[in-house]
Amino acid sequence: MQEIKIGIIGCSRIGESSVIPAILSSKFSKLGIIGSRDINKARKFSKKFQVKEFGTYEDVINNNSISAVYISTPVGLHQEWAIKALKAGKHVLCEKSSTVSYESAKKMVNAAKKNNVRILEAFMFRFHPSHAKVIDFIQNGKIGKKFSFYGEYGFPDVPHTDIRYKKELGGGILNDAGCYPICASRIIFDECPNSVSCNLIIDKKYNVDVKASISLRYSENRVANMVVGYGLGYQSKYRIWGEKGLIQLSRAYNIPSNMKPKIKLEIADKEKEILIKPENHFELMINAFSKEINKTNSFFNFEKDLLIQAKIMEACRESHNKQKIVKI
Repeated sequence: MQEIKIGIIGCSRIGESSVIPAILSSKFSKLGIIGSRDINKARKFSKKFQVKEFGTYEDVINNNSISAVYISTPVGLHQEWAIKALKAGKHVLCEKSSTVSYESAKKMVNAAKKNNVRILEAFMFRFHPSHAKVIDFIQNGKIGKKFSFYGEYGFPDVPHTDIRYKKELGGGILNDAGCYPICASRIIFDECPNSVSCNLIIDKKYNVDVKASISLRYSENRVANMVVGYGLGYQSKYRIWGEKGLIQLSRAYNIPSNMKPKIKLEIADKEKEILIKPENHFELMINAFSKEINKTNSFFNFEKDLLIQAKIMEACRESHNKQKIVKI
């Protein structure tokens, strides 16, 4: 399969620590050019990752040798640069959350369809085989009919100078972390929820959400509850409760490549633990993205998934603002 040459828009921490190394290690992709608003930062990244070309965001988009771009700007800038890249005929891997509104997400997907290119929201965790193993247990009846999902994702506070504390750039815990258990619950229930109830705790000084509790109602009276937040002891897990027992994934959303995630099965009075072999879910995501561009069918529709996720995120914001349950 032909290697996909990828350009970078935004010299972010996640790009530096995880995504760019995954592009370099994948046998299906190649790093072509690095772009930043700060040319010195682009130069620094290009030297670190031994890529000859660097420049501005526009330089990346206008580079004819590039067939795809990875966008890791702040969330509030995703729409602008995703649409510019899509209109230039580039496939887009866009950091989560895809954007700040459902209308914005529709514009991005419409640009992809109009220009016959693809766009994937970069939820790397979903490519880790631990989730497939959880689903396999469920489908094989280990816990019977599933009823509820409960997810937690939170970590110690981040510096208040960080972009996550800048509302105009799409900051806040919902866009930063709440999106993960929302996405995970959709994967587990394999559908879009019917309604959303969301409460955001707002930092009054910075006017951004720093903690959140979210409840999603699915068909057949099934429910997904989740809590996320800054300023907490680290948690990154979910569990599914069914008529026969419970499944818990101890590390669900950001799994180090050398870690063996633990699945715990609790059935009646018996407990069983299963360790999943270490995998780099960033590299698995790059592989899946590259294969899709090469016309290999993926296990989900990238654009449809991005729209569903954005619609739920919008409903969360509306639910908080209006203090009511919002139907989807």
